[in-house]
Amino acid sequence: MVTAFIMIKANTGEADRLRDTVEAIEGVESAHIVAGDVDIIAKARVETPAAVKEISATRIQGIQGVEDTQTYIAMD
Repeated sequence: MVTAFIMIKANTGEADRLRDTVEAIEGVESAHIVAGDVDIIAKARVETPAAVKEISATRIQGIQGVEDTQTYIAMD
């Protein structure tokens, strides 16, 4: 299994809606609104790095209101 943390920067006023939309994506275990440089941190657990790319680069970045993402794959 691959665990990844996806940092999501949302357009102003979109964090609550985006969190719910992101949490509904298959492979995403949780999504939390946070304070700091990003607005949401999502945790994904999937079978392959390619599945992480699908979630981050295709599914999440394709949601209206997402400004930017950064993805970190856990090494342990």
